[in-house]
Amino acid sequence: MDFALLLVIAVGLSGLGYAADLLFFQKQRQKAVNQYTSKGPRSALDADVIEKLEKEPWWAEYSRSFFPVLTLVLVLRSFLVEPFQIPSGSMLPTLKIGDFILVNKFAYGLRLPVINTRFIEIDEPQRGDVMVFRYPVDTRLNFIKRVVGLPGDRLSYENKVLYINGEPAPQQFVAALPAGNPEHKLLLESLGDVEHQIYNSLTTGQNMREVVVPEGQYFMMGDNRDHSNDSRYWGFVSEDLIVGKAFAVWMHWEGWSSLPQFSDTRLIK
Repeated sequence: MDFALLLVIAVGLSGLGYAADLLFFQKQRQKAVNQYTSKGPRSALDADVIEKLEKEPWWAEYSRSFFPVLTLVLVLRSFLVEPFQIPSGSMLPTLKIGDFILVNKFAYGLRLPVINTRFIEIDEPQRGDVMVFRYPVDTRLNFIKRVVGLPGDRLSYENKVLYINGEPAPQQFVAALPAGNPEHKLLLESLGDVEHQIYNSLTTGQNMREVVVPEGQYFMMGDNRDHSNDSRYWGFVSEDLIVGKAFAVWMHWEGWSSLPQFSDTRLIK
């Protein structure tokens, strides 16, 4: 069960509890207080009795406290911004393992939580965007890759070069990485107006024959080209699986043995 579903259930239950108490049980408590105070002269125990009669049950108190907070979290997470953590190196050097990123949830339109149906169209993914989506093979998982193919594009991958509609995506050599190890090289790739860095291994890679991206689908690739499980292996990403556009790294945290780092905050490009 994913977090979005748990959050929706929590909002629903706390909202029902809050509404039930406000519309019915609160009135019953006040009625009991009015009946008690109408019986005649008050004793010293009246204050304690009235306090007990007015006291909210635990479920009503929790519902009243948590409902607005959970609702705010649901709205922010579903329609504005959602945080994610990068679990793998498939997007190196753009994103590192342990990066905590922010994802714009309205860039590609507003979607209903859990079912992910778009009900307001705003924009469509553009070539070069770093996008979070539900893994087509197992939609319980979220993946993050770069959009390299739009609906109708013809794509192929030959000798470590991406071809889009018959034209190679321009690449510029930057450096051999890591220092002293020439097995990988750092390149600057251009996808339209978007320039971004990629890793390529110097070993022989797997070519991909030309494919045509269907309508309503997108072709995704990791920036760590030889170490990415992406559309080259499991196919296209349909529009209904889109989660949002990654736009910033706000924290890096290696794990429990280290402290979070906020010195590497940056925009994602």
